[in-house]
Amino acid sequence: MPWRRATDRSMSVRVIPLVDARRPVVAPADAPAQAPTGSLLDRLGRPLTDLRISVTDRCNFRCSYCMPKEVFDKDYRYLPHADLLSFEEITRVARLFVQHGVRKIRLTGGEPLLRKNIEGLVEQLAQLRTPDGKALDLTLTTNGSLLARKSKALKAAGLQRVTVSLDGLDDAVFRAMNDVDFPVAEVLAGIEAAQAAGLGPIKVNMVVKRGTNEQEILPMARRFRGTGVVLRFIEYMDVGATNGWRMDEVLPSAEVVARIAAEFPLVPLEASAPGETAQRWAYADGAGEIGVISSVTQAFCQDCSRARLSTEGQLYLCLFASRGHDLKPLLRGDASDAQVLSAIGHIWQGRADRYSELRALREPDTGDGGPRRVEMSYIGG
Repeated sequence: MPWRRATDRSMSVRVIPLVDARRPVVAPADAPAQAPTGSLLDRLGRPLTDLRISVTDRCNFRCSYCMPKEVFDKDYRYLPHADLLSFEEITRVARLFVQHGVRKIRLTGGEPLLRKNIEGLVEQLAQLRTPDGKALDLTLTTNGSLLARKSKALKAAGLQRVTVSLDGLDDAVFRAMNDVDFPVAEVLAGIEAAQAAGLGPIKVNMVVKRGTNEQEILPMARRFRGTGVVLRFIEYMDVGATNGWRMDEVLPSAEVVARIAAEFPLVPLEASAPGETAQRWAYADGAGEIGVISSVTQAFCQDCSRARLSTEGQLYLCLFASRGHDLKPLLRGDASDAQVLSAIGHIWQGRADRYSELRALREPDTGDGGPRRVEMSYIGG
C-alpha cells in the first residue's frame, strides 16, 4: 500500500510514495543483548523520553497541509485492520519504551478518536509505570470533531490531557481548511467538554499558513486568553510529499509573536521541560500564555527526544524521516521482551537525524530533494 496516484497540474499523473518502502529496515531481532538503563542516548547525546503512537491512518478531515483531498480521496486504500497493531501490542511495546526512559506518551493519528474503543487502549497505557513507580504523562492529539462525546470516557480511562488542532475561528476559513465542511462550533464544543471533564491543561494548536489563515492569529489569541487553554502557533512545515509545501507560505513565528504583542504585551517564559518544542510567552497581565513552534525558522533538533511509532509498527526517529524500522515482526513473532528492548536500544543509539537543522543550511526550496518523506497522517504530528 505504499504508493498512491494523484493528478498534478503540470502533468497528467504523478506517483506519490506515502511510505518509502524501497529499502525497508527490519528491526534487528538478533541485536546484542542490552539491558535497559532508563536513559538511552542517541549519537548526538539526545535521550529518548517521548513516544508518539499513531493508532490509525484514517482521518475525517482533509486539511491541505496533511491529508489533501486530491490524494486522500474516496478511493484511497487505508491499511487493513489486521495490519494495525492491536492494543495489546501497542501496550507491550510502550512498556518496553518506558524501560528505556520514555516518560510521555502521546496518541495520534490520523484522527485517533476514530480508532474503535480507543478508551480501552488509554486504560491499558494508564496502568504503565516508570521504573521509579511514577505514572506516565499520557495525552492525545485530536481535531476535536469527536471530543464532545468522548471526553468523559477518555478521562475515566486515565487520559490526562488533550491537544486540539484548530486553524481558525472564522467558520468559512475553518471549513475551507478542513475541506469537509466541518463547522468550527463543534470543535469549540469539544474543547469545552474536555475542560469540563478535567482533560487539562488543554493545548490548542494552530498551523499558520501565509495567505490562508494568518488573519486568524489575533482572533484566536483573543478567544483563548484567560480561559486556561494554551494556544500554540505552528509554522507550516514541509512534512511528507503531498502538501505542496513552499517556503513563501511559511509565516515565521517571530512575526506571530510580534502581531500578538502589539495588542497584548508578552514576556518570555522558560521551557517547562527539556526538549520542549514550543517557545513559551506569557501575557504580561497574567491572562495565560501562548507558544510558538518554529521548526522551519528556528530548528530545535539538538533537543529532540521524540520517537514515533506508526499504526502498523514502524518506528520513525524524525517527523521528516523517509524510512522507519519495522518492529511488527518482533511483536508478532516469538521475540522476547529482552530482544525487543535490545532492538529499540540499538535503533535509538544509531540515531543522528536533524532534518530541520540541515534544511536551514540549504537555500530555501520546495523540499523536493532526496528521498520522499513519510506522511504526517501516517505517524502523527
